[in-house]
This record gives sequence, C-alpha cells and structure tokens, in this order.
Amino acid sequence: MFHDILFSSLYTHPEIEIEGELSDQRIVKMAHILVDHSTGIKPGDRVVIEATTAAEDLVREVYQRVLEKGGHPHILFSMPDQDVILYRSAGPKQLDFVPTFHKLAADQFEARIRIYSETFLRGLEGVDPALQSRRQKALANIQQVILRRGATGAMRWVSTMYPTPAYAENAGMDLEAYRDFFYRACHADVQTTDPVAYWQNKREEQKKHIARIEGHGLVTLKGPNVDLSLSILGRKFNNSSGYHNLPDGEIYTGPVEDSANGWVKFTYPAMYGGRAVEGVELRFEKGRVVEATAKTNQDFLHEMLETDSGARYLGEFAIGTNFEIDRYTGNILFDEKIGGTFHLALGMGYPETGSMNRSAIHWDMICDMRTDSEIRVDGELFYRNGAFAF
Repeated sequence: MFHDILFSSLYTHPEIEIEGELSDQRIVKMAHILVDHSTGIKPGDRVVIEATTAAEDLVREVYQRVLEKGGHPHILFSMPDQDVILYRSAGPKQLDFVPTFHKLAADQFEARIRIYSETFLRGLEGVDPALQSRRQKALANIQQVILRRGATGAMRWVSTMYPTPAYAENAGMDLEAYRDFFYRACHADVQTTDPVAYWQNKREEQKKHIARIEGHGLVTLKGPNVDLSLSILGRKFNNSSGYHNLPDGEIYTGPVEDSANGWVKFTYPAMYGGRAVEGVELRFEKGRVVEATAKTNQDFLHEMLETDSGARYLGEFAIGTNFEIDRYTGNILFDEKIGGTFHLALGMGYPETGSMNRSAIHWDMICDMRTDSEIRVDGELFYRNGAFAF
C-alpha cells in the first residue's frame, strides 16, 4: 500500500534529498507523526503552526506535509527571546492583552501544532512572579478554548518541541546526543521504520491499562515519597499516545476535585514559567493544598498557588509509560512521560476527563515510583515499583 511504500522508501537513509534540499529523515518522520497521526489533517483543515524561528527546518517539513494532506497551514513564528522582551518592556494593559491571531486560531481553526523551541531557558528567572501570573491569566482564555474545542473534536492539537542547544545543555547532554535522545523518545529515530504505526500500537497497549483502572473509585499511592489517596469515580482516562504530546506515553485523568488527601514529595524539580522549584512537598486536605514547601523558589510556588481559586486543586493524575525517556531533562514535555513515575498537575484540568477544575495554571510535578512503591485501585494492586501489575 502507499502508506507502506511511503515509509519504506522515504526512511531508508539518515539523510534524504527533498526537492534539492538535504533533510534529516528524523525531521521528516516528526512531520508525518504530527500531521498524519497527532492532528489527522484532512483537506480543507486550517492549521496554525506555532514555533520560534529556531525550529524553522521542522516548521518547513510540517508546512509541506500539511499542504500534501490538503490543509491550509498558517505559521505563527515568535522570537526565541520574545517573552524576555515582553516582561521587560510591557505595561499592565499589554500583559493583559490576548494575542489576536492566536485567539482567532483557537476559536476557529481545525488544528494547532505547537513546537516549543526556546534557545535560552533561564531568561525569566528574574521576572516578578506576579507579572507571570498576570500574563498567565490573560493567556488562559486561549488555552481553555483549545481544551474545550479539543474535548468535542472541533480542534485537534498537539505540542512538541525542537531540540535546541539550550534544551541539550539543560539536560546535561551535547547537542547530537540530545537529538538522538529526543527522536528516540518520539520514535522518529532511524530504528523506527513506521513511526505512525508505532504510536497506533502504543495506543492499543495502553488501552489495556485504562480498562483496568477506569470505572473504579479510590486510588491510593504509597511509597517513600508519597502517601496519598484520591478519587477517580466517574472520571475518564485519556490514552496519551502521540495525539496531544510528542514525545508521549502516559495515561491520565482529572481526579474528583475535593478528593485528594495526604502528602507527596516530588522527586524531580518542578519546572514552570522558566523556573525550577526543587524539593516540592504538598499536603492535601479534601482536595486542596493546605501546606506547600520547597527547597528552592518557595516564594514562587506560593505565588502560583494564589493565582486563582483552582490553583490549589488537582487537574490531573497521570502515570508515565515512556521508558525511552530514561533520565530527567528539565523539560516537562519529556519528564512527565518518564516510565516508572506518576505526576500530578495543580490547576486546570482537561474537560474530556470529567475534570471541572478551572485555573490559569497547569503545573505538572513528578514523583518516582520505581522503589518500594505501589498504586492500588479500590484496594487491588494496580502498579508496583514502576510497572503495571497483572
């Protein structure tokens, strides 16, 4: 079939020539996953492609692939240091302003492909957290529209990234090693013959885990870093297999809002708004964070918790399933998928899971479960020491 011929001929060599240009085949594979699998572009679809100028070669491949599928691509480029300039120069009304074209795409377009591609990751460390919180409130409307339309199928969206030197440095790797790590985690590497088929198979595998947990009530997590209970009664689990994130690999839901009780110490730094908050410990009562401490940037943690009434409640409970991501990188797009971990997100929940929590923030925090740890569902063992129990 054409699908098989396309991948077997297109991905034979690490570098291929397309219309006179030498292109990394891994970038071509990424474009195929994003367009063919993640967003399923069809003729007539309007597609917004968001990235910084650092990701130009991936944007070019995505643009071409959208055209090949009959869609209408619209590129929204930003400068890599655009947020630094914004916080340095913008006044209150400008921070409150909702970007016109981003809002238009969120309201009307059929698909959104967002490519994170920062070149300087510490640029916002000196920014007043109150300014960041204010800007998050302005942008929350766009995100909420995307999530709401995504839940109904009116918009297909995906977030990915492009391996820049800054991401590599943050992960403690040289650029080439980081690129190999990134494309392997996305299964857009040389060894993956058909990346779209890989993610389709991953979806089928994860369906089995979801079938065992969905429809139950009480989830209890115990281990050296957690003693927590929460309810998933009436909630739907999402099968995260290359549709909304790339790299991907997790199952997740929105816990019942007033159900979390207990404590958790997150074993990896919690990244948000360009800041790393290390050693976060949270204590919950009736779903609400009633105590929060951190070894670094504790003031920032407290500021974010005061963003709005939903910021102290959970919007997500998830289990990571991507064992190609075998290290912490300081990038949440990777780290929340680490096989053998779970994560919780403070703030906004995903409507399609049944979550009713609304907030301007969605802050993922990750805890390792690979040693002396377990998850039980209505008392039955579901997960132990980083692996699903059968």
